[in-house]
Amino acid sequence: MHVRRIVLSAAALLMCLCAYRANGAAEEAGDARPLAETKKVLVAYFSHTGNTRVVAEQIHQAAGGDIFEILSEKPYPADYNACVEQARQELDSGYLPPLKTKIEDIRPYDLIFIGYPNWWSTFPAPVRAFLSENDLSGKTVVPFCTHGGGGMGRSVTDISKLCPNSPMLEGIAIPGSDVRNAQDTVREWLRRNRITK
Repeated sequence: MHVRRIVLSAAALLMCLCAYRANGAAEEAGDARPLAETKKVLVAYFSHTGNTRVVAEQIHQAAGGDIFEILSEKPYPADYNACVEQARQELDSGYLPPLKTKIEDIRPYDLIFIGYPNWWSTFPAPVRAFLSENDLSGKTVVPFCTHGGGGMGRSVTDISKLCPNSPMLEGIAIPGSDVRNAQDTVREWLRRNRITK
């Protein structure tokens, strides 16, 4: 009788161990799922000429979630030289323009794409205003930009300064001339970051 109890206890212990391992395997399988399946996604972007909007829409189509355009109350000049000069002045002064669009509640989002054109090796003032107005602490940030030859410049470092408590994934820089045909490049980048399959 005593021996039988020991055998039963060993069998019960084995069953518990198997159940524990099965649960652990399920958790690991859950962790292996793409981030877009386990996180609430927001694609936030500022676009002056429309190039960054195109890439934002490609990301949104592939990763899902919500998409949000950052708009300043006062649009930038259509004239290239005037726009460049204004952007430079805003960068030098640290100006935060009033935004026409606002996120009602940033808290539910876990994975936030931040998109922008590369202006003076960083992001434009409306993006700085957006990052200053919204606390992204604990949220995973994914930068992307369009450019005319400057890549991402120092924009990733500048985002890190405004979001010091946000993990950041590898960003991507798409030349403005390539945005219309960048779908494959964007999808590969999302897969590399384990955001999509």
